[in-house]
Amino acid sequence: MQRSYDVVIIGGGVMGNSAAYWLAAHPGFTGSILIVERDPSYKNATTALSLGSIRQQFSTPENIRMSRFGVEFFRALKTRFGAEADIGFRERGYLLLASETGEETLAANHEVQKAEGADIVLMDRAALADHFRWLKTSDLRLGAFGRSGEGWFDAHSLLALLRGAARRKGAHYIHGEVTGIALERARVSGVTLADGRRIGCGALVNAAGPQAGDVAALADVGLPVEPRKRCVFVVACRTALPGMPLMVDPTGVWVRPEGEVYICGVSPPEDTDTRASDFEVDHALFDDVVWPALAHRVPAMEALKVQRAWAGHYDYNTLDQNAVIGPHPGIGNFLFANGFSGHGLQQSPATGRAVAELIVHGKFTSLDLTLFGYERVMSGRPVKELNII
Repeated sequence: MQRSYDVVIIGGGVMGNSAAYWLAAHPGFTGSILIVERDPSYKNATTALSLGSIRQQFSTPENIRMSRFGVEFFRALKTRFGAEADIGFRERGYLLLASETGEETLAANHEVQKAEGADIVLMDRAALADHFRWLKTSDLRLGAFGRSGEGWFDAHSLLALLRGAARRKGAHYIHGEVTGIALERARVSGVTLADGRRIGCGALVNAAGPQAGDVAALADVGLPVEPRKRCVFVVACRTALPGMPLMVDPTGVWVRPEGEVYICGVSPPEDTDTRASDFEVDHALFDDVVWPALAHRVPAMEALKVQRAWAGHYDYNTLDQNAVIGPHPGIGNFLFANGFSGHGLQQSPATGRAVAELIVHGKFTSLDLTLFGYERVMSGRPVKELNII
């Protein structure tokens, strides 16, 4: 081995940097940390291409708790990182809409959210029409609106804060791609990079985003995480839409303001949503699905002009579209922070803290995230989260 570190983290996106930050800041950790990132330009990184949004409208208490901690973390950035710390957090809310078929589920989810202390209000058709005058409500039954604790932020600014803080606390970074994981007596002993460098480690954290499944396979471990493509369209609307939150239509189409324009998109049909290797934008998805849905729900958006578009990759958990957090049961020093399927950025503060606790204490000491452990992958027991967007 050329060099050894107490903890090696594969993946230098927001998840890997959050783990590095929390670990380096933990008073019980005095070891060395290395982050290995294959693309330091972050050109195609999930973090860089993300929408950067946060919500508490989940149906699983643990997901709500993780995002609630994310909100607390964002609100305290200046205390934690200094007066200049800013990620442009806009608490404009989410608005999830339901027709008759989704009414019961939305109401049931709202009960869970209320029990967790989330500031979500349930609105009937009349309340929706009164509060959002630009919204077509004739075919709606309910809406759930986040009055606080939901919104969007600049993902790259969050990454820069975490990375800078981790560096200042002593974390090391190298450019490289992990191509091998060495195991000795049911423990990870080190990794090999594509250029032949070999690095020893006391613990290995898989924070490789969409490539997490491929990384796990290097240790002969099955992890149901793969890249799935999502397209984002930037559009201009001539008519002002005052107070627009991040709105999710019953069709699954979503839209939110971004400065003077709007960004929007939708998950592709299930039969075409397969492992992705390219970043080509599917313009037909906008023409055939997104635009018609927006024109129906927000009549002013019938006259939209697409200004640009991009595609990025989700770290998609094919088992249940929820995170996998914690150690492998048979390889105790191989930890996962993977599979968030679109809600990783908002849950990165809670996940980084959880990984640090597992390394230092061998258990969760803040939020109990046992629900998201790898054991459910081994037994094929999906976590049922009803609010996947």
